Parts: sequence; structure tokens; C-alpha cells
Amino acid sequence: MASKITVPKLGMGTAPVTLVEWVVKEGDWVNKGQVVLIVETEKIRHDVPAKAAGFIHIIGKEGVDAPIGSAAALLAETEAELAELQKEGAPEAGEEPAEKTAAVPKAASGVRREGRVAISPAARKLAVANSVDIATVEGTGPNGRIVREDIERAIAGGAPAGGGGYDGREVEKTIPLSGTRQAIAEHMVRSLTVAAQLTGMGEIDAGNLMDLYKKLKKESEKTGKKITYTALIIAAVAKALRENPMVNASIVGNEIKVWKNINIGVAVTLEDGLIVPVIKDADEKSLVEISDDLRAMTDKARKRELSGDDVRGGTFTISNLGALGQGWRFDTIIINQPEAAILGIGGITDRPAVRDGQIVIRPIMTYSFTYDHRVVDGALAAQFMTSLINELNKPAD
Repeated sequence: MASKITVPKLGMGTAPVTLVEWVVKEGDWVNKGQVVLIVETEKIRHDVPAKAAGFIHIIGKEGVDAPIGSAAALLAETEAELAELQKEGAPEAGEEPAEKTAAVPKAASGVRREGRVAISPAARKLAVANSVDIATVEGTGPNGRIVREDIERAIAGGAPAGGGGYDGREVEKTIPLSGTRQAIAEHMVRSLTVAAQLTGMGEIDAGNLMDLYKKLKKESEKTGKKITYTALIIAAVAKALRENPMVNASIVGNEIKVWKNINIGVAVTLEDGLIVPVIKDADEKSLVEISDDLRAMTDKARKRELSGDDVRGGTFTISNLGALGQGWRFDTIIINQPEAAILGIGGITDRPAVRDGQIVIRPIMTYSFTYDHRVVDGALAAQFMTSLINELNKPAD
């Protein structure tokens, strides 16, 4: 009996996964564990191995977005079974079986039909992304069902777009909510739904932090080991988490899991969203090791070379908007589930401050600390930030 090669779940989202490249051909014999397919989502590339040996019958086409868990291919035990599979055919990955309902009357393109329209998920997604009125599209699939090719044909032919726009507004362009953007959307909505989130905001005098950075920058001219502000913040956060372990926790089911590892995720901005690679065991690493890991992860993220392991296992996340030159600002940042907290850092700007009864100009760094009140109460949040600020305020010498 043929076995399946299914589309794997990658990263934090539940969005369909793109089938990037088949590294074997239709009908090839593949061995168990042999890589047969490369898939991608959320800027993560992943090699899919065969879980059994057999002759491969490819279902999902390259470039198709296939739902997690759907069959990308089948593995036949014999050549006879392969021939039977090829003869029968199979729905493409992402396509549902033909409707088991009465046939839907076909309609000429541009002529609306009333009632339920049978359409595949992939076709519906493409239609929504391109504002195609599916009631005017002729379906060529089983029982008149609209398939992806019908929508592509309608787009090429300029099918009616639901009345020429949306409530009197003309569309400049349509960007599908898919891939990275869809994964972020799903993850953020879920985070706000499941967690009792509260954000504390404040300012940190970054004078000593800047002195340390300048000192390390000067040393790097000799060693070649560049240390960034983000690396300094990661190291300080790791120590604060070690002092306040309940912040380094997650709710799993009906239990609070306090994690032994301190794995700090760092949000990396990409062209179409962001991704959070994870610095594993940050509390056990030197500043140089943290900087090297951070640089490598950021480079991999922007080259679309992150693996699933690179984004798994985080226990706390940092979003450093100061690196983007955002200056003095606060944000109600959203927790990266299933973590209990996230720290947002703004830029360092000169601000008036009172020191020893005098108004002086100091370099001030803003922060936004969002925590899950189911795990972290206000007192613990304040205690954590006190630990962090004390660490960042240590003299450079």
C-alpha cells in the first residue's frame, strides 16, 4: 500500500507551506530518509525526507502553497502500484476532492450565477487575492468546480472584480495575506487571544551602556570581534532572567513550565515581515559568542537560509526597534507565544533628565515590557526590569 509524504509544519504559523523544489523525478525509486523535496515558509527552508522507501508519485507541483499535513507525494511499493497511481491521478496538494453534490451549472465568463459556488481552496485564495468575482467564472473541474487554472484564466482575461473595487474605492494593488505575513498575522492574533497581556513602559539612562559599547568598539579594532548594542542587551536580559526565573516560563496546558534553558529570540526585520531566530543558552555564552551567533542568525534570516531549529525553543524575545533608528518611542508589543514576556527597546536619544537636583541632558533609551499576567504579576515585572536596568547601568570599567 502506498505511503504518503506529507507537508510538514515549520515555524510558528499554520499557513500553507510552499513546495519549492522536487529533488527527485516522478517514478524515481527513493530510499527511506532520502531528501525528496525542499519546502519553505516564514523564510525557513526545510528538506523533507521520505519516511519509507518506494517509487515516488508526485502530487504537489513546485511553487504551489500546500496545507500542512496534506499529501505532497505518494510512495508506491511496486512499479505496478505506481502505474495504478499514475493512471488514477490524485488531487493536487492543497486541493480538496471533487464535491459529492449535484453538478453546479457552468456559467460563461462574466455572467453571474446564483447559489453556492463549488471552488477549490487554492482557487478561492487566488480569487480573493485578485478581487475576482467567482460567481462569474466558469469551472472546468469535476462537476463544474472552479480550480486554480480557471481563476488564472479569469485574471488573464480581465474577469469582473466584484463591481470594480470595494465600496467605491479603487484598488491600487492587491497583496495576498500569505507566507510570512499570514503567519505573523495568525500568530499575533492568537497571542492576544490566549494571553492576559499588559505592557509596562519606561526609560533607562544609557550612559554606562554607551560607555561600555564605545570601549568594546575600540577593543574590536584590535580583535576584529564587533559587539553590538543588541548583543549587550541580550547578555543583560539573560542575567535578569536567571535572577527572575518565573519570567523565563510558559503556560503549557494547565501548567506553568519554568524553563531551564535561557533561549533568547531576536526579532529580525525582513522585506515582507519579520522572523525571530533564537540564541540558545544565552546565559552561558560570552559577549563575543552572543555577537557571533546574532550575526550568523541575522545573515541566515536575510538570505532565507534559517532552519526550523533556528527559530524553535525560544523562552524570551527581544525586539530592538532602536536598531532601525526609531528614536524616542514606546510600543505595546505582542508576546511571542508561548513565552511569558517580551522586551521592546527603543533608540537612544538625548533627553532632559534630573540628576542631583539639576536638569541635565542624558542619553535615554526607552523600553516596553509586555508580560502575560497569568504567569507574571506586576511586582515580578517590576523586579525583572529593576534587575535588567541595574545590569545595563553597571560601569564600563
